[in-house]
Parts: sequence; structure tokens; C-alpha cells
Amino acid sequence: MMPIGPLMIEHRLIEKMIALMKSEAAKIGETKRAGVKLIDTAIDFVRTYADALHHGKEEQILFRDLANKPLSDEHRMIMDELIEEHKKGRANVRELIAARERYMNGDEAALNDIAASLESIAGFYPGHIEKEDKRFFLPIMKYFTKEEQDAMLAEFEMFDQNFIHVKYKIAVDELINS
Repeated sequence: MMPIGPLMIEHRLIEKMIALMKSEAAKIGETKRAGVKLIDTAIDFVRTYADALHHGKEEQILFRDLANKPLSDEHRMIMDELIEEHKKGRANVRELIAARERYMNGDEAALNDIAASLESIAGFYPGHIEKEDKRFFLPIMKYFTKEEQDAMLAEFEMFDQNFIHVKYKIAVDELINS
């Protein structure tokens, strides 16, 4: 398996969560109530699975290794775009968290911001995933030897195995620093 295989498999789960978030945004518009449990799960999912785990492997392993390769101008541009998109995704989640907090503190007007944040996140990921799956992942594999691909895949597996420890170290650090 190429190292892009696990990343593309992760995209399928992200797509499922995005569909749930899109549906929740529509429900908010209809019911004028937020499903806080779904929102909390979505926040944790996007922050942990989509960003820290999935984007973490891309940025800390794949993009790191690509940075040392003689990339075409097109591939370098796409990689830079993806990094910027990851930053935008993080900002969208911060907006959702802020809106959720305002809603939990009794601000009914925050419902519109929750719905808008959910729609923004749900609108962001399909194009981002399509860019990676269709225009970037497969072509960039040509920059790596079979041995480099195997080493990257092994590093992805180690990243996954250690991830739960990293997640909760970050959670504790955030509590300490808040």
C-alpha cells in the first residue's frame, strides 16, 4: 500500500462526519435548536481526527518529506494551498467552538453562528478532499522511491499508535494554559 492509502481511507470517515454536520446545520435552521451532543462530537472529531491525526500526518510527515524533493511548481503550489486550507479549517473550528460557548451561555443568536460555522466546515472539506484525492496524492508519489514510501507508511503507523497519548497531552496542556 502507498502511504496515501490510509490518508484516503481517513477521507471517507471525514466525509461521513461532514454530512452529519451539514444535516445539523439544516436542522438548526428548521428547529431553532442546536444538537449540542452532535456539535461537541463534531468539534472533537474535526480537531482530533481530521486535524491533529489526519492533517498531522500530512504536515508532519508527507509534506515534510515532500519539502525536500524537487517538486514541480504545480505540486509545490498545491501543497502550499493545502497547508493554508488546513489553517482555515482550524479557524472555522475555533469559530464553531466560540459560537457553541455563546449558545451554552444563553445567547440564542449564536444559533445562526453555529449553523454558519457548521456549513463553513461542511463546505470546506469536500473541495479540500477532492484536491488531495484527485489532483495531489497520486501524482506526488512519483517523487518517492518504493523504500521511501514504505518508510513513510511505517511512520504513519507509528504516528497513529502514539496519537492517543499526544491527544491527551495536548488536552492537559491546554487546560493548564487556559
